[in-house]
Amino acid sequence: MDELKSKSKCDFGMLTPDVVLTLVEKHMGIRCNNLFRPMSSYINRVFEIETTDKTRLIAKFYRPNRWSKKALLDEHRFLLDLKEQEIPVIAPLAAKNGSTLGNKDGLFFTVFPKCGGRSVDEFTDDQWLQLGRLIGRMHQVGGSGVARNRMTMGPNHSTIQQLAYLLASKCVPDDLKGELEQAILSIIDDIRPLFAKTKNIRIHGDCHFANFIHRPGESLYIIDFDDMVMGPPVQDIWMLLPGGLEDTFVELELFLEGYEMFHHFDQRSLRLVEPLRAMRFIHYMAWCAHQVEEDGETRAIDGFGSREYWQKEIADLVDQRKRIAKAPVASGNCL
Repeated sequence: MDELKSKSKCDFGMLTPDVVLTLVEKHMGIRCNNLFRPMSSYINRVFEIETTDKTRLIAKFYRPNRWSKKALLDEHRFLLDLKEQEIPVIAPLAAKNGSTLGNKDGLFFTVFPKCGGRSVDEFTDDQWLQLGRLIGRMHQVGGSGVARNRMTMGPNHSTIQQLAYLLASKCVPDDLKGELEQAILSIIDDIRPLFAKTKNIRIHGDCHFANFIHRPGESLYIIDFDDMVMGPPVQDIWMLLPGGLEDTFVELELFLEGYEMFHHFDQRSLRLVEPLRAMRFIHYMAWCAHQVEEDGETRAIDGFGSREYWQKEIADLVDQRKRIAKAPVASGNCL
């Protein structure tokens, strides 16, 4: 345990097998054998371990300084609320003191049951219905509580904060910051009225197909709630569609047929899809800059930070603003 005290709080190198197993044993009040298998994770550090009675567990160590303790507990509360309603998620296990969150010298971690499965590359019609039911149920629960310590997704909240981060970042060439700022502010000004009456609830926030796993004989499971936010429900829908709204009528209708069995869907919120896509662009730029400047170990995409990269991103934002302006207004069950 002294190894933890002697290392930087941001140094994942401290997580040797002995340290991880000892922390989990003390946190959970269990005994582990020597199984220790690092799992793929881009941001956090995740390990498969095993108790002496052969129960497989997943120990997840959160990257320091990304989320506060209260924000992590908001994520856990949402997962536990979903589990209580028998929605297929993988919720954290309670430790011997009743908490789902462990902490050693500022390094937060939690333990999950192992739940294997495979990703689905292309959804069938039945699975689109199933997805709709699953997310409709998730949003029903999401609307029953508030994540007070999580980001609010909206142009006046998350996007303006991400713009400020980019303008202060060394990753953006100084002589291009003005163009980048103008491109983003123009989009914010355009879309701000569209979000004025939006109801924000607890949502997954990063709801793409890779965050669903299929277990034979069971329902689809939704995983990876790291990026849960308070935001518009349609955010958890558009990223699943295999194209723009104009090309995905069939998938969307099937999805909403299942969704509205459990949660009302405001058809007018489809007007937010292209604005949310623009906000996703900005979010990703800021996310990459954060990895380079504040983490230093997580690799951003190839070419990130070059003049060519930023020139292309600015051009893409200008094009996306045009797409937002041309987007049809949702009406009834069609666009």
